[in-house]
Amino acid sequence: MAKNIFKSFFTNCAHPKGRMGRIMLRFMNFGHAPLTNWGLGLVSFHDQMTMLDIGCGGGATLRRLLKRSQDAKVYGIDISEESVAKAKKINEDVLDKQVFITQGSAEKLPYDDEMFDVVTAVETVYFWPNLPHCLQEVRRVLKPGGRFVIMVEVLEKDSIWTNVVEGMTAYTPEELQMMLADTKFIQTELHRKKPTYATITAIRPLVCE
Repeated sequence: MAKNIFKSFFTNCAHPKGRMGRIMLRFMNFGHAPLTNWGLGLVSFHDQMTMLDIGCGGGATLRRLLKRSQDAKVYGIDISEESVAKAKKINEDVLDKQVFITQGSAEKLPYDDEMFDVVTAVETVYFWPNLPHCLQEVRRVLKPGGRFVIMVEVLEKDSIWTNVVEGMTAYTPEELQMMLADTKFIQTELHRKKPTYATITAIRPLVCE
Protein backbone atom coordinates (compact mmCIF):
# COMPACT_ATOMS: atom_id res chain seq x y z
CA MET A 1 0.00 0.00 0.00
CA ALA A 2 2.73 2.46 1.03
CA LYS A 3 4.74 1.53 -2.07
CA ASN A 4 1.75 2.25 -4.33
CA ILE A 5 1.18 5.64 -2.68
CA PHE A 6 4.89 6.47 -3.07
CA LYS A 7 4.82 5.51 -6.76
CA SER A 8 1.58 7.40 -7.36
CA PHE A 9 2.98 10.55 -5.77
CA PHE A 10 6.24 10.61 -7.72
CA THR A 11 4.57 9.73 -11.01
CA ASN A 12 3.14 13.24 -10.67
CA CYS A 13 6.61 14.48 -11.65
CA ALA A 14 5.69 13.58 -15.22
CA HIS A 15 2.06 14.66 -15.31
CA PRO A 16 0.75 16.33 -12.14
CA LYS A 17 -2.89 15.53 -11.45
CA GLY A 18 -5.30 16.18 -8.61
CA ARG A 19 -4.31 16.82 -4.99
CA MET A 20 -1.03 14.90 -5.18
CA GLY A 21 -0.18 16.80 -8.34
CA ARG A 22 -0.76 20.14 -6.64
CA ILE A 23 1.54 19.09 -3.77
CA MET A 24 4.18 17.99 -6.28
CA LEU A 25 4.02 21.33 -8.11
CA ARG A 26 4.66 23.23 -4.86
CA PHE A 27 7.59 20.90 -4.23
CA MET A 28 8.93 21.48 -7.76
CA ASN A 29 8.75 25.27 -7.49
CA PHE A 30 10.86 25.12 -4.34
CA GLY A 31 13.05 22.10 -5.05
CA HIS A 32 14.12 23.07 -8.58
CA ALA A 33 15.23 26.57 -7.57
CA PRO A 34 18.94 25.83 -6.91
CA LEU A 35 19.40 23.97 -10.21
CA THR A 36 17.43 26.56 -12.20
CA ASN A 37 19.19 29.60 -10.73
CA TRP A 38 22.60 28.02 -11.34
CA GLY A 39 21.72 26.95 -14.89
CA LEU A 40 20.28 30.34 -15.87
CA GLY A 41 23.44 31.95 -14.50
CA LEU A 42 25.35 30.27 -17.33
CA VAL A 43 23.30 32.14 -19.96
CA SER A 44 23.69 35.71 -21.20
CA PHE A 45 20.43 37.64 -21.25
CA HIS A 46 19.53 41.03 -22.72
CA ASP A 47 16.46 43.26 -22.72
CA GLN A 48 13.27 42.46 -24.62
CA MET A 49 13.94 38.76 -25.11
CA THR A 50 11.24 36.31 -26.11
CA MET A 51 11.65 33.05 -24.16
CA LEU A 52 9.95 29.70 -23.76
CA ASP A 53 10.01 27.24 -20.86
CA ILE A 54 8.92 23.75 -21.92
CA GLY A 55 7.43 21.68 -19.12
CA CYS A 56 6.85 24.85 -17.11
CA GLY A 57 5.35 22.96 -14.15
CA GLY A 58 4.31 25.29 -11.36
CA GLY A 59 5.50 28.40 -13.19
CA ALA A 60 8.43 29.48 -11.02
CA THR A 61 10.93 29.30 -13.89
CA LEU A 62 8.77 31.70 -15.91
CA ARG A 63 9.15 34.31 -13.19
CA ARG A 64 12.90 33.70 -12.99
CA LEU A 65 13.24 34.21 -16.73
CA LEU A 66 11.17 37.39 -16.59
CA LYS A 67 13.52 38.88 -14.00
CA ARG A 68 16.55 38.35 -16.23
CA SER A 69 15.33 40.36 -19.22
CA GLN A 70 13.64 43.75 -18.95
CA ASP A 71 10.46 44.06 -21.03
CA ALA A 72 10.67 40.37 -21.93
CA LYS A 73 7.91 38.09 -23.10
CA VAL A 74 7.97 34.63 -21.54
CA TYR A 75 5.94 31.67 -22.75
CA GLY A 76 5.30 28.45 -20.86
CA ILE A 77 3.88 25.13 -22.00
CA ASP A 78 3.06 21.99 -20.05
CA ILE A 79 1.15 18.81 -20.82
CA SER A 80 -0.57 18.87 -17.42
CA GLU A 81 -3.78 20.83 -16.89
CA GLU A 82 -2.91 21.05 -13.19
CA SER A 83 0.50 22.54 -14.01
CA VAL A 84 -1.00 25.12 -16.36
CA ALA A 85 -3.47 26.23 -13.67
CA LYS A 86 -0.72 26.55 -11.05
CA ALA A 87 1.63 28.40 -13.42
CA LYS A 88 -1.13 30.85 -14.31
CA LYS A 89 -1.86 31.49 -10.64
CA ILE A 90 1.81 32.06 -9.80
CA ASN A 91 2.10 34.54 -12.69
CA GLU A 92 -1.37 36.10 -12.55
CA ASP A 93 -0.05 39.67 -12.19
CA VAL A 94 1.66 39.49 -15.60
CA LEU A 95 -0.48 36.82 -17.26
CA ASP A 96 -1.33 37.53 -20.90
CA LYS A 97 0.76 40.70 -20.67
CA GLN A 98 4.30 39.41 -20.38
CA VAL A 99 3.71 35.75 -19.51
CA PHE A 100 1.69 33.45 -21.78
CA ILE A 101 0.91 29.89 -20.71
CA THR A 102 -0.49 27.06 -22.83
CA GLN A 103 -1.31 23.40 -22.32
CA GLY A 104 0.49 21.23 -24.85
CA SER A 105 3.34 18.86 -25.64
CA ALA A 106 6.98 19.22 -26.61
CA GLU A 107 6.19 16.90 -29.53
CA LYS A 108 4.18 19.62 -31.26
CA LEU A 109 4.96 23.11 -30.03
CA PRO A 110 2.16 25.55 -30.95
CA TYR A 111 4.51 28.38 -31.84
CA ASP A 112 5.80 29.97 -35.03
CA ASP A 113 9.16 29.12 -36.54
CA GLU A 114 12.11 31.18 -35.26
CA MET A 115 10.10 32.78 -32.46
CA PHE A 116 12.34 32.50 -29.37
CA ASP A 117 15.70 33.84 -28.24
CA VAL A 118 15.98 31.25 -25.47
CA VAL A 119 14.22 27.95 -24.76
CA THR A 120 14.62 26.25 -21.38
CA ALA A 121 13.80 22.77 -20.13
CA VAL A 122 14.15 22.20 -16.38
CA GLU A 123 13.95 18.61 -15.11
CA THR A 124 11.63 17.61 -17.95
CA VAL A 125 13.42 15.98 -20.89
CA TYR A 126 13.25 12.64 -19.03
CA PHE A 127 9.53 12.61 -19.85
CA TRP A 128 9.51 13.79 -23.46
CA PRO A 129 8.27 11.10 -25.85
CA ASN A 130 10.37 10.65 -28.98
CA LEU A 131 13.07 12.95 -27.66
CA PRO A 132 14.92 13.42 -31.01
CA HIS A 133 11.70 14.72 -32.59
CA CYS A 134 11.09 17.05 -29.63
CA LEU A 135 14.60 18.46 -30.06
CA GLN A 136 13.78 19.16 -33.70
CA GLU A 137 10.72 21.08 -32.52
CA VAL A 138 12.86 23.14 -30.15
CA ARG A 139 15.27 23.91 -32.98
CA ARG A 140 12.37 24.96 -35.20
CA VAL A 141 10.99 27.54 -32.75
CA LEU A 142 14.39 29.00 -31.85
CA LYS A 143 15.66 32.01 -33.73
CA PRO A 144 18.93 31.49 -35.61
CA GLY A 145 21.55 32.11 -32.96
CA GLY A 146 19.01 31.31 -30.21
CA ARG A 147 20.02 29.19 -27.24
CA PHE A 148 18.51 26.00 -25.81
CA VAL A 149 19.21 25.30 -22.13
CA ILE A 150 18.57 21.86 -20.61
CA MET A 151 18.86 21.58 -16.82
CA VAL A 152 18.82 18.13 -15.21
CA GLU A 153 19.80 16.16 -12.17
CA VAL A 154 22.18 13.41 -13.25
CA LEU A 155 20.60 9.96 -12.97
CA GLU A 156 22.08 6.52 -13.46
CA LYS A 157 20.51 4.26 -16.08
CA ASP A 158 19.33 1.89 -13.35
CA SER A 159 18.15 4.72 -11.11
CA ILE A 160 15.34 3.90 -8.69
CA TRP A 161 13.43 6.85 -10.15
CA THR A 162 13.01 5.25 -13.58
CA ASN A 163 11.34 2.31 -11.82
CA VAL A 164 9.18 4.51 -9.62
CA VAL A 165 8.08 7.18 -12.12
CA GLU A 166 6.10 5.87 -15.08
CA GLY A 167 7.24 7.12 -18.48
CA MET A 168 10.63 8.33 -17.24
CA THR A 169 13.86 7.70 -19.18
CA ALA A 170 17.28 8.49 -17.73
CA TYR A 171 19.74 10.20 -20.06
CA THR A 172 23.32 11.02 -19.18
CA PRO A 173 24.37 14.63 -19.83
CA GLU A 174 26.76 13.30 -22.46
CA GLU A 175 23.88 11.55 -24.26
CA LEU A 176 21.86 14.75 -24.26
CA GLN A 177 24.82 16.70 -25.60
CA MET A 178 25.25 14.15 -28.40
CA MET A 179 21.54 14.26 -29.26
CA LEU A 180 21.73 18.03 -29.58
CA ALA A 181 24.69 17.74 -31.93
CA ASP A 182 22.80 15.13 -33.96
CA THR A 183 19.92 17.61 -34.23
CA LYS A 184 22.34 20.11 -35.81
CA PHE A 185 22.71 22.36 -32.79
CA ILE A 186 26.15 23.92 -32.47
CA GLN A 187 28.40 25.10 -29.64
CA THR A 188 27.00 22.45 -27.32
CA GLU A 189 28.45 22.88 -23.83
CA LEU A 190 28.13 20.64 -20.80
CA HIS A 191 28.42 22.18 -17.33
CA ARG A 192 28.38 20.19 -14.10
CA LYS A 193 27.86 21.24 -10.51
CA LYS A 194 28.42 18.66 -7.82
CA PRO A 195 26.92 16.50 -6.63
CA THR A 196 24.36 15.90 -9.38
CA TYR A 197 23.45 19.05 -11.32
CA ALA A 198 24.12 19.38 -15.05
CA THR A 199 23.27 22.04 -17.61
CA ILE A 200 23.64 21.48 -21.33
CA THR A 201 23.48 24.52 -23.61
CA ALA A 202 23.36 24.64 -27.40
CA ILE A 203 22.78 27.18 -30.15
CA ARG A 204 20.74 27.02 -33.32
CA PRO A 205 23.12 27.95 -36.14
CA LEU A 206 22.67 31.22 -37.99
CA VAL A 207 22.51 29.32 -41.26
CA CYS A 208 20.28 26.27 -40.86
CA GLU A 209 20.40 23.16 -42.98
